[in-house]
Amino acid sequence: MLKTTLGQWRMFRAVVEHGGFSQAGDAIHKSQSTIHHAVQKLEDSLGVKLLKVQGRKVRLTQAGELMLRRANYLLEEAAKLEAVAAGLGAGTETQLKIAVDEVFPQALLYRVLDTVSAQFPLLRIELMETVLSGARELLEDARVDIAISPVTLANGFNEEFCQIEFLAVANPLHALHQQEQDLSFEDLKSHRQIVVRDSASTSGKDEGWLGADQRWTVSHMRTSIDMISKGFGYAWLPLPAIEAELQSGLLKPLPLAQGAKRTAQLYLCFADGDRLGPAARTFIGELRYQSESMLTAEQLQDSN
Repeated sequence: MLKTTLGQWRMFRAVVEHGGFSQAGDAIHKSQSTIHHAVQKLEDSLGVKLLKVQGRKVRLTQAGELMLRRANYLLEEAAKLEAVAAGLGAGTETQLKIAVDEVFPQALLYRVLDTVSAQFPLLRIELMETVLSGARELLEDARVDIAISPVTLANGFNEEFCQIEFLAVANPLHALHQQEQDLSFEDLKSHRQIVVRDSASTSGKDEGWLGADQRWTVSHMRTSIDMISKGFGYAWLPLPAIEAELQSGLLKPLPLAQGAKRTAQLYLCFADGDRLGPAARTFIGELRYQSESMLTAEQLQDSN
């Protein structure tokens, strides 16, 4: 038989978060006496002092700090349990939110989305296109259900999904293509590099070679491709995104002696598989199937 209740832990946490019994009562719509009684009963049941009053402020004791960490985990798991139950009760979800890094092949993504929509005609799909750690941030903030990201989730499911090849390119008329020898990174430094900004708002980071003296930073991969195709600079761009430009001659691989190609690992990420509904699971299954089909086709093409 448990000595404490989730309600008591919620009220204890509210006191800590809002700085006092009165403030906690206003925040969670309980009377100050109700909050105070719940915390007092919690302390009596456990036999430890959780809070201490210093002046007009309520502070955690050393034991209270430890118990708050445990309480946060307990309350988070309880919320997940209720969410799973709500999902089971509701059946198929009405909305699916997905974050996808811009380097992921668009044609493949569109086919997956079309297949899922055909199976779930009333499903509303919200697609958020991200860069670097942006997808992970959206998943951690619970603003999306699933993410395809080059950055893994600290607490959740991360599956190595596919690898994307990047190629150093510039317009054929760019000055870098006029040299009659293989290029080095030193040769690149004096020319403009086009960089795509990390879309995360709090934990953005730069990746890859960023040694150019002059850089233009943009927010979207398509803007970078357009600028480089028009001769405004160079960059390492994802091969699936520039196949048309390479075939038409708008872009040409830079003749780097080394480092002309790079590979980035993408991950399929979600926080809690038990909370995913039928549409989300169908999306994941179709994504895996389409990706495997793409890889098989590429392997057959390479062997020929």
